[in-house]
Amino acid sequence: MISKDLKIIDVLNNYPQAVPVLQKNGVGCLGCLMAHSESIGEGLAAHGLDADTILAEIEAASVTTVNS
Repeated sequence: MISKDLKIIDVLNNYPQAVPVLQKNGVGCLGCLMAHSESIGEGLAAHGLDADTILAEIEAASVTTVNS
């Protein structure tokens, strides 16, 4: 389970499948300076998104990627 407390950059590095999920939801964290200091929970909240929903989507994409 991905913690809301992980830094955005750590989520992007450890879960590459997060990139399309975040982009689909209008979160452009790839080039953002805040990715190194802000948690994924903080970043998603700043975009008005529910962190639990988005992290579940990233986790589901992870399982799909592993099982493909």
